[in-house]
Amino acid sequence: MHKIPTIDVGIMSADEILFSLNGSFLLNGNSAVLSGEQSVRYENGMLKMHNSDFCEKELLFTPIDFDQTEFQLKDVVIGVNFHWEQKENQKFKGALKLIVEDGKVTAINVLPLENYLISVISSEMSANSSLELLKAHAIISRSWLIAQIEKQEQITGATEKYESTFVSEHEYIKWYDREDHSNFHVCADDHCQRYQGVTRADNPNVVKAVNETSGVILSYDGKVCDARFSKACGGIAERFENCWEPVSHPYLTAVVDNPQFPAGFEQDLTIEKNAAKWITDEPEAFCNTHDEVVLKQVLNDYDWSAKDFYRWTVEYSQAEISDLIRRRSGIDFGDILDLVPVERGTSGRLIRMKIVGSKRTITVGKELEIRRWLSESHLYSSAFLVEKLEVENGLPGKFVLKGAGWGHGVGLCQIGAAVMGHKGYKYDEILKHYFKNATLEKRY
Repeated sequence: MHKIPTIDVGIMSADEILFSLNGSFLLNGNSAVLSGEQSVRYENGMLKMHNSDFCEKELLFTPIDFDQTEFQLKDVVIGVNFHWEQKENQKFKGALKLIVEDGKVTAINVLPLENYLISVISSEMSANSSLELLKAHAIISRSWLIAQIEKQEQITGATEKYESTFVSEHEYIKWYDREDHSNFHVCADDHCQRYQGVTRADNPNVVKAVNETSGVILSYDGKVCDARFSKACGGIAERFENCWEPVSHPYLTAVVDNPQFPAGFEQDLTIEKNAAKWITDEPEAFCNTHDEVVLKQVLNDYDWSAKDFYRWTVEYSQAEISDLIRRRSGIDFGDILDLVPVERGTSGRLIRMKIVGSKRTITVGKELEIRRWLSESHLYSSAFLVEKLEVENGLPGKFVLKGAGWGHGVGLCQIGAAVMGHKGYKYDEILKHYFKNATLEKRY
């Protein structure tokens, strides 16, 4: 049995970070005890504490008593680049590490993995989520995190640079994953998993779910699973390699989010006509629900504005879409003449899409980069069809995107899993549904 891992969570970066130590903390292992209001700013490549000569490249504030102390960070940005982006003060258990990163001060929370999980799942899930859903979520979150720690160690020890962007004259392919974080294991925002420390009260059911599954992970072929989750798959899950690095994980595959495949459809959504019918219609699926009792298990207040997630529509005028793509991509395409599907994944999500402009034509991928270029924040998903309207002399006056699902669609579908829990499925049945051929294993 392993011991409970300690993890580093990147919370925020700023020119100056204001924080308060509520309780007694030791700085860099020295015997001097600190508490109360503090501030640290970046100055000439170093970290400078306010009203102090203390100047270092790294500062570590360690609590003398974990249970009786906490620290508060001021003006933490949550929902980065999402429609509900906002600042708030957040409280945390554990140690506070401050480092120099890209000419700024970066704040990192150092704490035991199980404490992190309780906070993450309390942030991700509603207080009235079913215990079976919470247990399933605890296991995939724990598995994902341990897999990321192991992957980071591999990347750090590798001699070759980890590449996630491939650019040529006619193609721009990029994916976003763990390589962005070299100084900590995970970030606190949706790019990794939402983490807000102890700012919000821990959900007692989450504490129960985490404690009752303590140390349990999903494994495949003896290795911890890189378990993923998104809000709504849209009816069929996506394969890992279609969203991130080109590595196949047999447990992250094209899961049909239904006890049987819906009648009247073809399952191979990599074929355009099959994807078109699938996205246009609303086939039965666990995540095809409007049951507010179930939805409120998964959607927090700031997500609740988005109820049309299984099938959705977005419209842009020519002026809007040409300006949007220019700003979001940094490339001037001129007028947008067409958005052409080049390659779709198993869920119907676009992996590569050709943008035809009056000045430039470029194929963009993978799914998150497509969503970023076509929205002020992130388009719900890249599983969409493109309709051109008001076309004059080959120039569309309007583009209508008709889409399916919310998020990358890989692994556990949160809304589908909430429905399964509501229908009486146990946590292990939920996990077996979404992670084919994976097994449950107690690591510590």
